[in-house]
Amino acid sequence: MGKPKHYRPPGKKKEGNAARYVTRSQAIKLLQVSLSDFRKLCIHKGVFPREPKKKVKGNHHTYYHLKDVMYILHDPLLEKFREIRAYKKKIKKAKAKKNDELARLLLSRAPSYKLDMVIRDRYPTFVDALRDLDDPLTMVHLFAMLPAIDRLKIEVKRIHNCRRLCHEWQAYISRTHKLRKVFVAVKGIYYQAEVEGQKITWLAPHARQQVLTDDVDFNVMLTFLEFYEALLGFVNFQLYHSINVKYPPILDPRLEALAADLYALSRYFDANYKTSLQEPQVAGSSISEQEQEESNLRLAQLQHQLPANEPGALMHLVQGAAIETEEDEATRDCKKLFQNMKIFLSREVPRESLLFVIPAFGGIVSWEGDGAPFAEADGSITHQIVDRPTQGHVYLSREYVQPQWIYDSLNARIILPTEAYMVGRDPPPHLSPFVDNEAEGYVPDYAKTIKELQAAAKNDVQPFPGMGNDVLDNSQNMLAEGYISRTEAMEAAEKKQKMMLLEKQYHDDLKMELQGVSSINKQSSAEDMESKEELLRDVQQSAMDSEDLSRLMMSRKKRGLAKAIEMHKQRKKDHVEKLKERKRNTEAAQKSEKKHKRA
Repeated sequence: MGKPKHYRPPGKKKEGNAARYVTRSQAIKLLQVSLSDFRKLCIHKGVFPREPKKKVKGNHHTYYHLKDVMYILHDPLLEKFREIRAYKKKIKKAKAKKNDELARLLLSRAPSYKLDMVIRDRYPTFVDALRDLDDPLTMVHLFAMLPAIDRLKIEVKRIHNCRRLCHEWQAYISRTHKLRKVFVAVKGIYYQAEVEGQKITWLAPHARQQVLTDDVDFNVMLTFLEFYEALLGFVNFQLYHSINVKYPPILDPRLEALAADLYALSRYFDANYKTSLQEPQVAGSSISEQEQEESNLRLAQLQHQLPANEPGALMHLVQGAAIETEEDEATRDCKKLFQNMKIFLSREVPRESLLFVIPAFGGIVSWEGDGAPFAEADGSITHQIVDRPTQGHVYLSREYVQPQWIYDSLNARIILPTEAYMVGRDPPPHLSPFVDNEAEGYVPDYAKTIKELQAAAKNDVQPFPGMGNDVLDNSQNMLAEGYISRTEAMEAAEKKQKMMLLEKQYHDDLKMELQGVSSINKQSSAEDMESKEELLRDVQQSAMDSEDLSRLMMSRKKRGLAKAIEMHKQRKKDHVEKLKERKRNTEAAQKSEKKHKRA
C-alpha cells in the first residue's frame, strides 16, 4: 500500500504552509466558539481569510493564518463571548422549566461587551482611524436610510443612532468647511472631505423608500455596523473636542421633533464654537484655577526682570501659544464660495444634502416648513433652488436655479453663470470631480468651459483652443502659474513648432515663386518629398522591428505585463473614440432638430 498524499512521519513537526495556515473548522475548534461568534470576532478584530500558495487541505476550504487565530485566542473579547453564550443557556433552561420570573430576571441582568479596547488596539493613532473611515461612513449612512424590520433584526434604536452619528459628522464637516467634492450619481451622493490631511470619501443613498432584498446577509452587515458605530462615535468625540465643543451635543427638542437635526446641530455649534474661540485652550491641557494664578504670579515676577524697552515680551509669547490653528488655503476658499448668499430650498429638492453642502461653503440656507430660519417671502434671499418644470410665484430680487448649480459650483470652486441652470431648462452635464479627464484622454466641452471660467476668475483670461497664438506663446508661463497642465503645455509647444515649420515652408515657396523657379524644380521638390516620406516609413518599420526584437528578449512575465499595458491603453483609446462618436451623434441630432423647428 502506497503512502498518502501528504505523508508526514510520526513525531515530525509540521513545516511550511501546513504549519502557518489552518482551515476555518480547525480555527473554530481551537477557539472553542460557534461559527457565528467566530465571524463576529474576525470582523471586530480585523482578521480576514488568506490564500496560501499551496492549499494543504484542498481548494474547497477557507484558510486563516495561525498568527491571526492566536491573536483572537488571547483577546479578552473571546472570554466575554463565552460568558454570554453560557448565560444564554441559563435563560434557555429557565424558559424550558417555565420559570418566567427567573427568565425575566436573567434577561435584565444579561452581560454585554464594549469595543473600546478593540478600537484602541486596531487604531493606535487618530490618523489611522481617519484613514479607515470610508467604509464606516458609507455603512452608517446606508443604515440611517433603511426601514426598521424586526425579522432582519434591524431595530429602530439602531437606525436612530446611525442618523445621529451621520448628522454629527456632517455638522462638524460643514462647520469647519472641510468638504471638498460632491457628485450626484444613480447609486447616491458621493462626498469627499479632507480632515487632518486625510481624504475621506463616502456614499450617502438618496432619501427614498429602500427595498431590502433576501440575497443580502444582514447578520454580517449588522456585525460590521456594530463596530463602525463605535468607531464613528470615538472619531466624532475626538473631532468635537479638537475644536473645543462639548460632545455629545444637546439639541433643541423642538427642532429635533421637526426632523431638523442638522440645523439644530448647526445652532449648537454657533452657541458653543464661538465661546470656545473666545476662551481658547491648548489641546490636551487641563489647567486648574490655582495653577493659573500661580503661573500668572510667576510671569509677573519675571516681568520685572525683563528690559524696559520690551515690557510685554513674555506675555506676547504666552498669548501666541494659545491661538487657534490657522486654516489652509483650500478651507479658506471653500469658506468664501457662497459667502453673502441667502439660499432658499423648495420642498421638492434634496433638502438634507443641500443643508449639509451649502453651509460647508459659507452660504446661509433655509427651507419650506416649520423650524426654518427665514421664510420664502424674505427679501434678502439671493437664490432659490427649484427642481420643477415651472415656477408659479416669482420674486424679481432673486435667481431661480436647479440643484445641480450648487454641486457644479462647489466642484469648480467658482460661482458658475446661472443661465444654463434656470428653471425649465436642460442643465449642462454633471461632471464627476473624481475623474481626471487628462489621464482618461477625453476632456468634455463643459469641462473646458469651466476651465476658461476658472482662468477668468483668476484675472487671467485663457482663450479657447484655436482662437489665437497666446496659448502657444505663453504655454510655459501658464504651466508655471498652474492654469494648464504639463500635457497641454507639451501639446502647445508641438503645435507651435509645427506652425513655425509650415510658416517657414510657406515663405520658402513664396521666395521660389518670386525668383521664377520653373515647374521642373517643383516636380523635383515633390519627388524629394516622396523620398522623404519613404525614408520616414522605413524608419518607422525599423522601429517596429526593434520593438518586436526587444519583446522577444523579455521574460514571459514581463511580456505578459507589456501586453496587459498595451491592452489597457487600447481599451482606453476605444473608450475615448466611443465618447467622441457619441458626441458627434448628439451634435448631429441637435442640428437636425433645430432644422425641423425652423421648418
